[in-house]
Amino acid sequence: MKKEIMVLRNILESNEADAAVNRDFFTRKKIATVNMMSSPGSGKTELIGKTIDILSSELNVGVIEGDICTSMDSERLASRGIQVVQINTEPFGGDCHLEASMVKGAASLMDLGRLDLIFVENVGNLVCPAEFDLGVDSNVVVLSVTEGEDKPLKYPLMFRTCDLCILSKTDLLGVLDYNADTARMHVLKINPRIEIIELSAKTSSGMDGWISFLKNLVFIKKNSNCSRHTPAGE
Repeated sequence: MKKEIMVLRNILESNEADAAVNRDFFTRKKIATVNMMSSPGSGKTELIGKTIDILSSELNVGVIEGDICTSMDSERLASRGIQVVQINTEPFGGDCHLEASMVKGAASLMDLGRLDLIFVENVGNLVCPAEFDLGVDSNVVVLSVTEGEDKPLKYPLMFRTCDLCILSKTDLLGVLDYNADTARMHVLKINPRIEIIELSAKTSSGMDGWISFLKNLVFIKKNSNCSRHTPAGE
């Protein structure tokens, strides 16, 4: 047991170091970054796609797409003519999360001078991704109304580590036995400071709040003062 704890600590400490590098790197590049996390099937890819459609006339958006297998989601997003880099974790043992080093490697394959915003679509999982800091500006959890109101109580770390919770697929509220007020109460019980946005990517209802959140994130990043030294070779 002691050996397992030591190995996990070493992995997390190494990830923290890589996250710090990412944070400094994206700050100097003035690129806003958002880590999108959720369970499988919550609608992350659909939401990112709809968001890109709305922002395409104002911002250049790229995506780092994480999955254990396949490139189906990245192909869906790349069809919009944006930069997408696929990360499959199966070669690394099928990890159910992305790590900061993976994000760093994927970003190195992008034309960063042409980007304002990067979405990192994490592997679908409400547990492991919350444990790994990626060095991004914002952690967002997408909670579909099809999942039930109890998920924040069952998977509290995910909601503690995020600064925004999106209640997605709200167009289904009329046909589901789901109480959005109860879901919000559970989210806020775990993290009283988290922002909550209810939306439907399918109907675009509630998207204005999400788009404003992202534009504000990009504005802050573009106008941040950065006097840090740029290492040689970057």
